[in-house]
Amino acid sequence: MAAAKPSLGRLLPGSSILFLCDMQEKFRHVAYFPQIVSVAARMLKVARLLEVPTVLTEQYPQGLGPTVPELGAEGLRPLAKTCFSMVPVARQELDARPQLRSVLLCGIEAQVCILIQKIIKEPAPDSGLLGLFQGQNPLLR
Repeated sequence: MAAAKPSLGRLLPGSSILFLCDMQEKFRHVAYFPQIVSVAARMLKVARLLEVPTVLTEQYPQGLGPTVPELGAEGLRPLAKTCFSMVPVARQELDARPQLRSVLLCGIEAQVCILIQKIIKEPAPDSGLLGLFQGQNPLLR
């Protein structure tokens, strides 16, 4: 019997959102920072082309500085946060989108930005998020 291939599932612009998490000046020392920002910048460009809404957060910007310019996030209003999760500051944005089924997440310590919160009420079965919310994610064991 052949092993099942992992699948990302379908991402549809009308039911997706991009979360850009904490790509700030003081995090430049983090391993792979240039690569993380490069991938995030490409994801942001595609999100803009497809009109996928985007949420940008900054962790304690007074101490950690602004979002790095190479992300290309001009025109986005960063949401300042002082807790690890980005969900409380993005709650209004999320509540305004009841059709949300997919979250594209990238950034520094991005897994922590959503780890504590259930952000999608009914994730698509093949999204990879369903297992996370049901405690089946192997990364959490």
